[in-house]
Amino acid sequence: MAPPETPPPRLPYHPVKACMMRFMGRLTKHARKSGHCSPPERGAESVSFLGRLKDRQTRQGSSSKISSSLGEYQEVIKSKMAETKQQLEPLRVALISGITGQDGSYLTEFLLAKGYEVHGIIRRSSNFNTQRLEHLYIDPHNSSARMKLHYGDLTDASSLRKWVDTICPDEVYNLGAQSHVGVSFENPDYTADVVATGALRLLEAVRTHIETTGRKVKYYQAGSSEMYGATPPPQDETTIFHPRSPYAVSKVAAHWYTVNYREAYGLFACNGILFNHESPRRGENFVTRKITRAVGRIKIGLQKKLFLGNLQASRDWGFAGDYVEAMWLMLQQDKPDDYVVATEDSHTVEEFLEAAFGYVGLNWKDYVAIDPRYFRPSEVDNLRGSAAKAREALGWKPKVDFKQLVAMMVESDLERAKREKVLADNGFIDAHQQP
Repeated sequence: MAPPETPPPRLPYHPVKACMMRFMGRLTKHARKSGHCSPPERGAESVSFLGRLKDRQTRQGSSSKISSSLGEYQEVIKSKMAETKQQLEPLRVALISGITGQDGSYLTEFLLAKGYEVHGIIRRSSNFNTQRLEHLYIDPHNSSARMKLHYGDLTDASSLRKWVDTICPDEVYNLGAQSHVGVSFENPDYTADVVATGALRLLEAVRTHIETTGRKVKYYQAGSSEMYGATPPPQDETTIFHPRSPYAVSKVAAHWYTVNYREAYGLFACNGILFNHESPRRGENFVTRKITRAVGRIKIGLQKKLFLGNLQASRDWGFAGDYVEAMWLMLQQDKPDDYVVATEDSHTVEEFLEAAFGYVGLNWKDYVAIDPRYFRPSEVDNLRGSAAKAREALGWKPKVDFKQLVAMMVESDLERAKREKVLADNGFIDAHQQP
């Protein structure tokens, strides 16, 4: 028996070739799917057709019509070739950390509507944590799927580098974080590792990828108004940072890492200093959602009390769906820069309570109690942004105002409470889990 043939040696992985192969694969796949031939073939076909048209009209003695017919057809050809070129352009690719969060889900919706292919980094969990993306999910075996999820973590540099090299993104959005200010006092080490050093790991993955492949990649870093802390309002891009929590300190570090990589390595890296932005997808342990969740349950009869901390803290609250557009706009500019994104209108927690409870005809004072456990070791009194730079340079402005935001959130949680009431009445859940 002849000995088995020795398999050829496996070539080493090369990021440049891998990206080129991926680019050509996307281009070919898109061209076949759209049913268009390449521009050169279309052009040759057009020239041949024009020649046949001219010969036929000459034989028919209609030379007077040749010029107008050719002119009309040339316009059609130009239009078709421009359309074909646009359809053959490869999809832009975005990589999002924190894709399962509030901002990540809205940004994914926005980018998919823009025609992007969107990849998200998610942490492995025994429980599904992709609820905010369920309406966007298409099985990756389906050729029409343009959103894909990959296991990774901002605490794991190797996974970040692997996915940046594999996906070859055009834009990277770092939204991942331990983003709860109160929790950051209880878990400061973890908060710093994910928020500050996590941003550094992702920046380094992008930098080394660019250095190795020569590709152009743009990077967005999600900043926070909490970085201003004790500095009085209004706060803009030139305002001095005075962070008052481990979360805020970590965000300041991530901000300056981003500036440093932009200045030291020429990275197209932008900081978006976003003031508080809420939505029906906000986590239930954030004060705005905690309030609207309680309003719905109290109105339906599933809850009697709501416990809160500092009611005089004032925040500039906007709609998360508006703010993700500003993120994208930053990366579409000619030069990278840092921008404040805000409504320029602030309200206290008490004012939020009045608006939320008043929307369903209730008086918040009958249901709200103060719990000292919810006060933080160092409070931030007032945050109100000045978004003049974003308005002038990006052409961005918020579409949803404070009252509309509160109404949107209350309506959503009221509908959810009604569904819970049906389950509680039929014994599927305990109606007395909340106070």
